[in-house]
Amino acid sequence: MQTLPDIRRLFHPRQPSLRHADNGVMYTELLPHPALSTFIYCYWELYTTRPLSGPFSYRVVADGCMDIFVNAFNPEESWLAGFSASYSEFALEKEFHYTGVRFLPSAFPLLFGIPASDMTDRVEPLDMLLPDIAKELSRLVSPEKFDDCFLPVLAGSQFRVDTRFFDAMDRILQSKGTLQAEQLAEGISVRQLRRLFDQYVGESPKTFSKVVRFQQILQAKPSVESLRRNKIFYDAGYYDQAHFIREFRAMYGLPPNTALK
Repeated sequence: MQTLPDIRRLFHPRQPSLRHADNGVMYTELLPHPALSTFIYCYWELYTTRPLSGPFSYRVVADGCMDIFVNAFNPEESWLAGFSASYSEFALEKEFHYTGVRFLPSAFPLLFGIPASDMTDRVEPLDMLLPDIAKELSRLVSPEKFDDCFLPVLAGSQFRVDTRFFDAMDRILQSKGTLQAEQLAEGISVRQLRRLFDQYVGESPKTFSKVVRFQQILQAKPSVESLRRNKIFYDAGYYDQAHFIREFRAMYGLPPNTALK
């Protein structure tokens, strides 16, 4: 089995955090076993700490990843969510408990042989795609036990690492999403590179770069005032403030002056 390049060293896909249980909802992340760390960014958990007064709307922002998530209240219910360059909102009940797996870009197609493009902008029942994995996760339920599901998958995997794809991926991440497609295609045509990104990421290098740019802003945690004063969106590769606000809103669901308060 070949070794997967360490994307984690350059890419830290973030979701809006719920650091306190003041509103009755908690979101936590757990690191996988070190052998899985180049494939799985984290195991996560989203749950209520008490019954809420009404339904809860949870926003998932664009992060370049594919996720499996499981309803811990009914573990037979699990889904696979593909790459999306836009945010999604889920209306949850007054009480809920979900656990999940966030795969780093390219990891899921390599481990399971399902092209990422088959799942772009889609959420599908996991038992229709990977019934054995769905059954195993329904038995384990807790993120603390998820290594027991994915370590055997890794041990039995016979994937081939395409260095052309990962060289381009590395340049995107090194540049924080600011390079043009023509600058990525070394020893490969732009069209061939697009096919590889469709297969392993689920979208074009250009669209993936947009998500990387957006995630870099979240990682930097700028204040609204620092955005206005320092105009860091220029350094992040946006043409102007309007371009930045438009893309940020499409990927987060809120304008930056609201999301970054």
